[in-house]
Amino acid sequence: MPTLNIVLVEPEIPQNTGNIARTCAATGSHLHIVEPMGFTIDDKKLKRAGLDYWHLLNITYYKNLDDFFSKNQGPFYYFTTKAKNVYSDISYPDGCYLIFGKETAGLPEDLLKKHPESCVRLPMLNNDAARSLNLSNAVAIGVYEVLRQWNFPGLRLHGKLSNSD
Repeated sequence: MPTLNIVLVEPEIPQNTGNIARTCAATGSHLHIVEPMGFTIDDKKLKRAGLDYWHLLNITYYKNLDDFFSKNQGPFYYFTTKAKNVYSDISYPDGCYLIFGKETAGLPEDLLKKHPESCVRLPMLNNDAARSLNLSNAVAIGVYEVLRQWNFPGLRLHGKLSNSD
């Protein structure tokens, strides 16, 4: 089965991280968290958002971005409102990393400037009042675009109603 990696750089809101953890658990994606975090991993809001999916989660922690990049080879795709490329125009290879910044500031601009062709954005209205989507929503959109391109490997494609044949 192909590997999809989701990277959260310095997440600040436990509910977002919990929701993202649940998305990763339900899709078989590997979650990478780059510290520092704006909460502790035992935060009850984090656990509540992830519900009972924590045992399904493949998660790795890093002390900073240098630590993360020293241990991972990519390819890396940086999700940012500052990108010129649309996320759905990219063909994502097996083993890729979707990298998301913290809720209040996104990813460091120096990182984005070094990799402009690997920066992708989710299209939104041209309106300064709507700065960005919620982090957990942005991650879900990115995850499911990659999985759609890969034909949803290992995922159940059909549901079943109760009491039906």
